[in-house]
Amino acid sequence: MTRKYIDCREYPSEMNCTVALSADSDSELLEAAVQHAVSVHKHEDSPELRSQLKQYFHEGTPPVEVSHHA
Repeated sequence: MTRKYIDCREYPSEMNCTVALSADSDSELLEAAVQHAVSVHKHEDSPELRSQLKQYFHEGTPPVEVSHHA
């Protein structure tokens, strides 16, 4: 099983969030990412949010440093 992650550092925001989440399954990572997006970034839990978050999943573990999107 390949570990998966999502990393807020890839998508700079006004709050400069540096949280990276990882899990062994897509479903576990999605639930953690949704909770983070709702509680910290004030997004609304919706099918659209869940679909968008899944697009940001990577295989492996978060790197120590991340290059930011332009």
